[in-house]
Amino acid sequence: MEGKRKASDLFVECLEAEGCEYIFGVPGEENLDFLDSLSRSDKIELILTRHEQGAGFMAATYGRHTGKTGVCIATLGPGATNFVTAAAYATLGGMPMMMITGQKPIKKSKQGRFQILDVVAMMDPITKYTHQLASADNIPSRVREAYRLAEEEKPGAVHLELPEDIAEEPTDARPIARSVARRPSAEPKAVRQAVQAIERAKAPILVIGAGANRKLTGRMLEQFVEKTGIPFLTTQMGKGVIDERHPRFLGCAALSAGDFVHRAVEDADLIINVGHDVIEKPPFFMKPGGACVIHVSNRTAEVDPVYFPQIEVIGDIANAIWQIKDDITPNRSWNFDHMLAYRRAELEHTGKLAADARFPIFPPHLVAQVRECMPHDGIICLDNGVYKIWFARGYCAFLPNTVLLDNALATMGAGLPSAMMSAMLYPGRKVMAICGDGGFMMNSQEMETAVRLGLDLTVLILRDDAYGMIRWKQANMGFADFGLTYGNPDFVKYAESYGASGHRVESSEHLREVLAHCRDTPGVHLIDCPVDYADNDRILNNEIKQLSAKL
Repeated sequence: MEGKRKASDLFVECLEAEGCEYIFGVPGEENLDFLDSLSRSDKIELILTRHEQGAGFMAATYGRHTGKTGVCIATLGPGATNFVTAAAYATLGGMPMMMITGQKPIKKSKQGRFQILDVVAMMDPITKYTHQLASADNIPSRVREAYRLAEEEKPGAVHLELPEDIAEEPTDARPIARSVARRPSAEPKAVRQAVQAIERAKAPILVIGAGANRKLTGRMLEQFVEKTGIPFLTTQMGKGVIDERHPRFLGCAALSAGDFVHRAVEDADLIINVGHDVIEKPPFFMKPGGACVIHVSNRTAEVDPVYFPQIEVIGDIANAIWQIKDDITPNRSWNFDHMLAYRRAELEHTGKLAADARFPIFPPHLVAQVRECMPHDGIICLDNGVYKIWFARGYCAFLPNTVLLDNALATMGAGLPSAMMSAMLYPGRKVMAICGDGGFMMNSQEMETAVRLGLDLTVLILRDDAYGMIRWKQANMGFADFGLTYGNPDFVKYAESYGASGHRVESSEHLREVLAHCRDTPGVHLIDCPVDYADNDRILNNEIKQLSAKL
């Protein structure tokens, strides 16, 4: 056995060689060899969570912030099935994440089919790579391959199953070093074609999507906008790539159609679409004979009935934008006053709404207060609900990855874990989870994890005692109000029972005080904020469309 150690030791060494810092999860008896090996690592910290879904959301958010693979662990059967939502969240959202699950011995088992599912087959449709380790000697190549695929565009989830008998197998294999891979650059002829089309256009516009946020192309895009003067809008997951205080910012396409920002797009005869990802609701709809679309991304366009771009520039996005910027001569006859007038009209409309200090709190007013409270580099992590539309439209993002929202899987329950991960990664920055009461209760048990980890974090709960987004749709479609209301715990006492601080908002002025207090006081804070969603349907479905159409 000279020079040999057990496979689980090798697995942990491979993770260390990849730069793994944390493993999140809920281990089970099938992971005990791995846990034993992990206990001896001085490079990787185990973060024990209260549910596997929370662990998966944290690992995915680690990947979203850093571009490096977040790692999480669960046992077989129910542990692995609890990873499914987080795996889909990471794969659709473009976040690199590795799941490690246990399994009964595969060479000989005395337990029949107890707890045994085909986890590899289950993971196949929602990951980029899934594999059962059947030999200790293969671990280094499988780990390296999983990491490579998790991080390569488009990033996503990968899965490795480590059966009990393989985990304890002796091996003398060694980790494989990380390779350095540069992304290919865009082809000069494609760049030239794009530049000619932009220079010929009468009214070009720039759309920034999720892929541009992943690769942090903000600097290049801002230089492009500065040189050309072409105005820009973002998708929900493209928020913050360029500082939204920029005078050429037209808004965020948070609604599907009919908003002020969509009117600006309708004025355009050419759309430069950067980092577009079809998982997001389309920020615009193409139609035959409509505007020409240039698709700038590291992957060719996925065509669907409303997206069939005429020109594609494929390669590293930042490099492609740099090449286009270098080559282009701005057209002196461009005039964007009309497009920018839509943005002014939107700000005027939102400003009036944000001034409404009613109680329970009005969503546009809440968005304005949160923006006022958060510092320049503060991070807000949204769960899923109708407030996501209000925040996407009205919250001004100054930096990339400071508004973490999910417009891909759009799952509930991710707001708190993603804020916890943000607070761990950036202890000097202010972090706020913004959750509906429905989404918060789906992973509220992770409050214990947040307190145990000593995080500084504010959890703002928007309470309407209902599944408000669905209720809004129900009203909009003319259905009777049915089946979507519930009761809630006393959130202040609930927070205190975990050792966190609980606060209840009593007025608009009080909200301002509570937000500032939580921002400036260390520890985990929970704010119970009653919200008034009564005008959602009127404003979002009717008023905005009517006002913008008049312009």
